[in-house]
Amino acid sequence: MDIPENYRFSDDHEWTDDQGDGTVVVGISHHAQDALGDIVFVELHGEEGVLEQGDDFGVVESVKTVSDLFAPVSGEVVAFNEALEDEPELVNEDPYDRGWIVKIKMSDPSQLEELMDAEEYEAFLTEGA
Repeated sequence: MDIPENYRFSDDHEWTDDQGDGTVVVGISHHAQDALGDIVFVELHGEEGVLEQGDDFGVVESVKTVSDLFAPVSGEVVAFNEALEDEPELVNEDPYDRGWIVKIKMSDPSQLEELMDAEEYEAFLTEGA
């Protein structure tokens, strides 16, 4: 399975890519998009705002189901991938790059350490998560 080495993962299958400037890019993992099936809609509960770690901040709708999105870190949403409005399938096609969902300016960067690294996430998936 293709799991980027430098990303961190939540047990809700959101990934974070630390940009090195206090912000992270957030999306859903390859495993999550694969389990959901064809993504037809991505919606945020307000495109900008302050989130606490674990907050429900939106939904991803697929042909199979609707799945909530949870903030992997606390902070302010500073960008939304507007391409997803017209092309939600980008989440399926390229979940770790063009299928990103939001950018968050972290209020507590130490929360990244609470997330799983690639090796831990792979073990988490192997255990049947």
